[in-house]
Amino acid sequence: MKYTKLGKNGPTVSTVGFGAWGISGRDWGAADDDAAVRALHEAIDKGVTFIDTADVYGYGHSEELIARVIREREKRDDLVIATKAGNNFYPLLDKHLPVTPVNHDYSREHLIFAVEQSLKRLGVETLDILQLHSPDTEILERDEPWEVLESLKRSGKIRYAGWSVQSFRETEQAPFLERHHDLLDVIQVRYNLLEREAEKKLFPLAMQYGTGIIVRIPILFGLLAGKFNRETRFPENDHRKINLSPEKLDLYLSQLEKMMPFFEKYDNYTMTQLSLRFCLSHPATHTVIPGMRTVEQVHENIGAAEMDYISYKDFPSLD
Repeated sequence: MKYTKLGKNGPTVSTVGFGAWGISGRDWGAADDDAAVRALHEAIDKGVTFIDTADVYGYGHSEELIARVIREREKRDDLVIATKAGNNFYPLLDKHLPVTPVNHDYSREHLIFAVEQSLKRLGVETLDILQLHSPDTEILERDEPWEVLESLKRSGKIRYAGWSVQSFRETEQAPFLERHHDLLDVIQVRYNLLEREAEKKLFPLAMQYGTGIIVRIPILFGLLAGKFNRETRFPENDHRKINLSPEKLDLYLSQLEKMMPFFEKYDNYTMTQLSLRFCLSHPATHTVIPGMRTVEQVHENIGAAEMDYISYKDFPSLD
């Protein structure tokens, strides 16, 4: 495993982190808590020191699983745990919904309440990193969420302040990094071989300000692992039924097919490893957070940390 400082002000983390949405028990089809716990333990044993979650993942269950693993290990192992707030799932707890809807709430009252609940679930007194969870642009225009984030940092409830940039709004929302770079230690960005909007404006700004970058959706919900084809369909309780609809699958797979010569050239690595390496190869990025639901996925994903001889210029363009 390799390690890096998460921007000029952030903590030191493993370059391959553990994305903990998939283990949450919601939104990804059937889940197995015991397999998830084994995967978390194995990742930490293999040197992963960064775990990214959110309060809404499994309505708190992802945070609870992480806390369970920490208790079982009896020490933190230099772990850095990032969570998120702003998607108010609490009114949904008694509703039987197949996938979790977005219910934005960035009010002072809710953000402070959400942080207190995450502190309890994780069993800590201070959150390592708190990220605003992909707010709409209109919400980001308000002063309130930024003021609360600053207040939480100043009071010691959180160590580092972060913001998860809304998917497909990377350029539109880039000006908020300009406005709030003094507050923001890290940002989380959707970025992968087929989705590179962040390169246009957001990455240059982050490099200018020394902002840490966490890359999410690096293997595009499994598509860049080579798992799916045009006939793939997902169950009602899997968010990919919408996010990888037949129409989107067709578009993505058409783009991916043009890149197959690249994967064939480096066939000593898996598509997953090469896709993760692409995300890490950009000079603006620091860590990548693929989902890891099994020990086998842990072993495959962490292999991307040692591939630095494949540089950004070696990867195919989107042209």
